[in-house]
Parts: sequence; C-alpha cells; structure tokens
Amino acid sequence: SAVHMMVNALGSNLLFRAIAADNRRLALDHQAKPGVIHSILGKIGRKELNQRGQYFIAAFSVIFSLNIAIGNVSLRYVSVNFNQVMRSLVPAVTILLGLMLGKSISMTRRLAVIPITIGVAMACFGDMSYSMIGFIFTVSCVLLAALKVVASGEMLTGALKLHPVDLLGHMAPLATLQCLILSVCTGEIKDIASRWQTELSPSVSCMPMILVGSSALASFTLNISSLMANKLTSPLTLCIAANVKQVLMIAMSTIVFKVEITPLNGCGIIVVLLGSARYSYVSVLEKMEATQASSPENATNTESNTTKAPTR
Repeated sequence: SAVHMMVNALGSNLLFRAIAADNRRLALDHQAKPGVIHSILGKIGRKELNQRGQYFIAAFSVIFSLNIAIGNVSLRYVSVNFNQVMRSLVPAVTILLGLMLGKSISMTRRLAVIPITIGVAMACFGDMSYSMIGFIFTVSCVLLAALKVVASGEMLTGALKLHPVDLLGHMAPLATLQCLILSVCTGEIKDIASRWQTELSPSVSCMPMILVGSSALASFTLNISSLMANKLTSPLTLCIAANVKQVLMIAMSTIVFKVEITPLNGCGIIVVLLGSARYSYVSVLEKMEATQASSPENATNTESNTTKAPTR
C-alpha cells in the first residue's frame, strides 16, 4: 500500500507537469487543441491551502491510510464474501454520520436502508469464515469507508473545492508515510525482509515486482477515476457500478476460494444487493425531484426580472 501511495503521489505530480506543459503550448498557440490529459481531466489548478485546509488534508489522509491498512488486515481473519457483504452497510453508516452532522435525510431514504441491514444479518448467519477479531476489523473498515466517502465529498465539493488530481496530490505523500509506519507496526516490513532472498528478490523472480508495479498503476488510475466520478458523473452510474462490483466480488470469491455458503446466506447476499440498488434508486429520485422543484422557481424569477419595468 505504501508503494501504491508513492506511485499515486508521483503520478499526480507528473499529471500536473503534463498539464502545465500543455497550458504553455496553448498559450503560445491559441488555435491549438488541448492535449489528451487536459481533455479528459479538465482544468486542473494546484491550490495553495491555508492551515485549516492542511488540517483537512491530514485528517483525510489518516482516514484513507487506515481504511487501506485495516481493510488488508481484516482479510487475514475473514473471507472475501463476508468482507464485501459487510461493506454493504456503508450507505447506512453514511446516513448515520449525516444525521450526526445535522444533515436532513428523508424517511424514504432511511427506510431504504432497512432491507440492507436485514440482508446483512441473513448473509452473516452461520459460518462465513470470520473470527471475532476479523469482525471487529471489518466493522472498522465499514466505518472508515463511510468516513472516507463523506470526507472526500467535502473536499471535492465543499469549501475547498479541490480538483480530484489536486486532492490526490496533496493527500498521497502523507498517506505514503503513514502506510510505511503502519507496515512497520503490523510486521509487514519484517516479513518482507525475511522472504526477500528466497521469494521476493528480483534475482529470484521478477513476478513480485511486476505485480506490485502493475497494481500500483491500477491503484493510481482507480483513485483518479473514483474521485473524478465522485465529482463529475451521475449518482445512478456510480451506484449501479458499485452494485455490479459487489456481485462480481462475491461470485468470484465463492468460485476461486471455494467458500461454502448456505441458502440463507445466498438469499441474504441477494437481499443486500437488491436493497443497495433500491437505496441508490431512491437517492437518485430525490435528487431529480429537488432539481425539478428548483427549476420552475428559477425560471419564474428570471422571467419576472426580465419583464419587470424599471421604476423612475
């Protein structure tokens, strides 16, 4: 994870350099077209953060790092199925955090969370390869994932209004250092050192380095894509993609790791996925209704301002 975040930090800086070079080219030739990166990512500006903004970035980096570290550790004690099903609780925890922050959440949206909770209880009933410590770690992952969603939304659309690449560029160096510290605390560095000469050294096999490098690049593109999607694409697209990912992860873990689940567990997984889809649908409907309700009012105000005769 530390290597992943280091690549994220380097990748963000390279993107800033590429955008700066493209901006200089466009300034010299006004008829030139923007480059590919500029066209995909849009206008990127590196914001100078005040002390309050730096505190927000530091707090977000801690949440980001802990989410990665605890998520990786939890997989030692629970099956991938259990981990993914429990993560379906993230919408419910996000609602709870919103209520704690004083945000207004409709009763329809709250009721849409109930099937998810029941489905998780059904899916977790019986043996799905988890221990108590694994359960605690997984619950912590759910809380951190919800905090990450709320915090990233505030960073991108709140007072700071950072571009996704800018947010990643500010956060990744801090997360790299934090992941290194966590890897020392969890014994991963010691484990890597003990296996280096026999398994992980490039002189023995290049495959470990290839896997780490390719996964680091995938992590960078994933973070950029998810942050851009969080700011630019429709909620319905994101929610459908998330539900498809859940289905694929559970199906693949059941096939690859041969995890046995009972019919009740299978029904619970289906209920969780359907409940998540229902929650996503309700959220999108509420946003559409809010948009339609504000449009006539804006049109009326515009028309009245246009037709109103000036007073003398």
